Amino acid sequence: MEKEACVAKLKAKQSFVDPDRGPLLSVRFAVTVVLMVIGIAWIVFYYTVVRADPDAIPPAKPGGPSFMGDMDKWNYAVGFGLFFLGLLMAAHPTTPLGRGRGVVVGMLACFILGLLWICTFYVISGDNLHKVAVFNDLDQWNLVVGIAFMAVGFSYATRWE
Repeated sequence: MEKEACVAKLKAKQSFVDPDRGPLLSVRFAVTVVLMVIGIAWIVFYYTVVRADPDAIPPAKPGGPSFMGDMDKWNYAVGFGLFFLGLLMAAHPTTPLGRGRGVVVGMLACFILGLLWICTFYVISGDNLHKVAVFNDLDQWNLVVGIAFMAVGFSYATRWE
């Protein structure tokens, strides 16, 4: 009778990588971060450097690059557009926000930010609106910004499993 050895067989080296998770950094993720940062920087630069203070007496002329001064409030469309485009691109599965728990985080963050933006606008509207940066220039367009945050949140919701 032959002896049967109760020896565990060695398995091939297994990697401890979750198949649902990809790399943390990808080209798409880097592009999304750059777009969001440029969008925020565009709005901040316009508001602090280029925008002429409407309450100044005598009225000041716009500063900074003349093309930004000529664009007036369209600068907000460019800045928020770049920011929201970056958020939309981040909903792709090759980015950390586009897979697994990142989808839920992105979705809830966009929904909550949109709700807070709209609620903040309603609370400060009236006599206090001129005291809050960016909100004072956008006036009723603040509702569009809040709804745009929520629309981006719905793009994350379509990725939720």
